[in-house]
Amino acid sequence: MTYSIVAHDATAKEWGVATQSKFLAVGAVVPWARANAGAIATQSYANTSFGPQGLALLSAGLSAQETLDRLLAADDDREHRQVGVIDQSGGAATFTGKDCHAWAGGLIGNGYAVQGNILVGEETVKAMARGYEAASGELADRLVAALAAGQAAGGDRRGQQSAAVLVVRERGGYAGFNDRYLDLRVDDDPRPIERLQHLLELHHLYFAKPDPATLIPIDAALTRELQRIAQRSGHYRGAITGEYDQVTRAAVEALIGTENLEDRWPPGADQVEPVALRYLQQLYPSA
Repeated sequence: MTYSIVAHDATAKEWGVATQSKFLAVGAVVPWARANAGAIATQSYANTSFGPQGLALLSAGLSAQETLDRLLAADDDREHRQVGVIDQSGGAATFTGKDCHAWAGGLIGNGYAVQGNILVGEETVKAMARGYEAASGELADRLVAALAAGQAAGGDRRGQQSAAVLVVRERGGYAGFNDRYLDLRVDDDPRPIERLQHLLELHHLYFAKPDPATLIPIDAALTRELQRIAQRSGHYRGAITGEYDQVTRAAVEALIGTENLEDRWPPGADQVEPVALRYLQQLYPSA
């Protein structure tokens, strides 16, 4: 009922899974990942115990194929299962049981595996592989690009309903407290991959670290623009003076907090991050 990709980015030290299905909340079932261990997609009458059990095996140093073999050996219904596994070093394995609903199958590439069942045809997984290899950006961007390519090639023959992307790296979660760098889900939507792409763009907006070389000093002209924006948002009630005084700073920083942009524009800064500025200009355009 699903197609998915598991992959590893050796440079970023990330592991991830992306999936789409004509199934409610596929992200709650298929994707599993752990930093410095690997990632697993379990689908087609999914055996969700493959997630925690497989990650434990990967954490112990087993390869993707060894992990997959162990999981399947203990499952009497293995011929109904479909699984993709990526290990610590990017080794990949995929399995499609002979009783999975057609079309069903998968393939392995350099650092990734793609698989799907109840698909329009084999071209879906081939297109996913091509889409992943051709894409740029972070691992999450390339994973979601693979989903989009698979959908364009036919996808799940029953249609679309939900999609998800999960990416882990050591201390990659919010404030560094866990490894869940990115865990985005669209549980029920007629065009879930497009919605997932939008959520991914928002994640980059809110959490990507700014490039110090791109920061813009707050001069008089920029101050007038910030005062205008803060007026439109209701955070600033003073005149447009071009002076970045304490009242203006407080208003701008209150606006930054309201829009959850602190990671891009930390309090007390005397420079502006251009992506955050453009976002605020779009939210609060000139009259």
